[in-house]
Parts: sequence; structure tokens; C-alpha cells
Amino acid sequence: MQLPPSQDTTDLRLERLEAWLKPHATRYALDLATLVPASSDASFRRYFRLAGKAAEDESAGTLIAVDAPPPEKCREFVQVAQLLGAANVTVPRVLEVDFDAGFMLVTDLGTASYLAALTEAQTADEPRAARTLMRDALDALIRWQLTSREDLLPAFDEAFLRREMELLPEWFIGRHLGREIDDKTRGLLDRTFALLIASARAQPQAFMLRDFMPRNLMVLPAGNPGVLDFQDAVYGPITYDVASLLRDAFIGWDEEFELDCFVYYWERAKKAGLPVDPDFGEFYRQLEWMGLQRHIKVLGLFCRINYRDGKPHYMKDLPRFIGYARKVAERYAPLRPFARLLDELEGRADEVGYTF
Repeated sequence: MQLPPSQDTTDLRLERLEAWLKPHATRYALDLATLVPASSDASFRRYFRLAGKAAEDESAGTLIAVDAPPPEKCREFVQVAQLLGAANVTVPRVLEVDFDAGFMLVTDLGTASYLAALTEAQTADEPRAARTLMRDALDALIRWQLTSREDLLPAFDEAFLRREMELLPEWFIGRHLGREIDDKTRGLLDRTFALLIASARAQPQAFMLRDFMPRNLMVLPAGNPGVLDFQDAVYGPITYDVASLLRDAFIGWDEEFELDCFVYYWERAKKAGLPVDPDFGEFYRQLEWMGLQRHIKVLGLFCRINYRDGKPHYMKDLPRFIGYARKVAERYAPLRPFARLLDELEGRADEVGYTF
């Protein structure tokens, strides 16, 4: 006889998290009854908000409990939080951590995200408000990059770059579109990947957050912005985080606004002594090619998150990345064959009934 599907909805990780928090309840005035989901992300990390306070002399507020099941990166989170704090960049303060269990208790940077604020500014046609937020973020990025030291964070090296881009043929072309990678396509991809890797490796290298985007930035009354989701930081191309901030999955900008922000960063970075290319045209090309590497990765990554991890909501953002990638590839002669491949793949998606 076939048994009915299990109705057990016990969340064992959440139960373990609550048990771990109990010994800390008195010190931080935790009210475990208020524990509620705060957010989740594309990984297996989860965040919960609860009433509490970071110090005895503070008024009651809220704290964040983090469930980051190994091998999620608690140790890296703590390390990078210390580096960012030393660079005068606002991040959550780690109050308690259990590396083996994958639990953390950190301060709460609130609920006012850059993504919401920038979307509101776009809707209200208030470019000044958006520009101010972006400049705050770029200033924070420059402070972070100025503290860069080699051999402290993992290197965003050739193998790393290539591994990320290989998500495109495996998950976007192969799994999502159901297309075999023939020799012609493989050769085109290899040539494109080699160009982007060479450009990235030739750039000045610096501390790089990898997910420096409006969804991971919080609007604060002081010390703006607050930075989240930084445990994947590496040492890599100096243009990467600028590209990820302005060419994001969840919000897009016209070229005039983008250029204003890119010029602002380039001028401020030069003045601060960062080794950005002294020619803005070459800096802009480096940034665009770096952004294309990220977009290629994300096209595959979002498909992997959908098919492997059962998180389909990222799929609706694929068109923005197709648009980013096509625009850059069409602008530079060595990359135009890749632009034609994107056209072909988008047509293939229509033929087989897949939607972006």
C-alpha cells in the first residue's frame, strides 16, 4: 500500500536556531516569541528578525538571527565584516556566532533598502535622490578599495572567472533552452570567455564584494549605505563592483544616468589614489567587459537556482541581463559574434516555448 506524502513541516534548522539563541536571550534582551522571517537570498542562508538590543545601554530595537547551514560562509562573513568596518563602511556588527552550527546574531540595519528607495526615485522622476544614493554607495566602495591587500581574500583568478561563465552553457543554453553545445558554439564561447578573462586579469586588482548591488544596500540615517551579503568577497578587477551596482538584475538605468555615476566614481577614485585607468574611454571599456562577464554568469546562475534549487522568481529578470549582454557585445567588434549568438538563443527560446 502506498503511504500518503508526509505532512511533517517541522523546521529542524529553525528549532536549532531558537535553541541556540536562548542562552543569549538575557544579554541581548531577546524576545524569541517575536522571531519572524526577515529575508532570504539565492543561497541557503535565511535571516530572521526579533526584538532585542546589542548593548545594555541601548533602547529596545531589533536584531537579526542568521541561519547559514554549512558550508555557507560564516567565517568569511565575520572576516569581511571586520575588513569593511576598518574601511569605515557600515555593516552589521556580529554579536554572537557559532561557526560549526552556522548560526549568527548580528545587528539590524533596518528595512529601508536601496532597491526600494531607487525604485521610488525612478517612479517619482527624482534623479537627484537616486544620484545622491548612488554617490554614497560609490564613496563607500572607494573607501573599501583603498584598504585592499593582496593575498588576504580569495583571488578572482582565471579559473574562477571561467567557472562562473561556464554556468551559461550548462544551465542557460543546455538546461533552460535544451540545446546541445556544438563545436561551433563551443568555439565561439571559448573565444568570448578568453577575451573577457584577459581584460579582467589585465585590470588593477582590488578588494571586490561581488554582490555590491541595490538589493544588498540599506538606506541609513547616518553612515549610508549599510552593506549586506558580503561573505563572498574576493580580490579581483577594480571595475567589477561598479558594474554590478549600476547594471543590476532588479533595476535598470538609462545611459546618461549610468555615465554620470561611472564618471563620478572614476574621478573620485583617481583623486583618492586608486589605480583606475587614467583614460576614461579605456576604463569604460574595462567596466563594460567586466559587466558582460557578470551578466554571462548570472544568466546561467538564475537558471541553476530555478532548476536545481527550486527558486523560480529569479527567472523573470533574465531579459534585463540579455539586454545588458547584447548591448555591450554589439558595441565592441571582438564581441559581436557573441551578440549574434544571443540573438539566435533568444529566437530559440521563442521557438521551443521558453520565456524569459
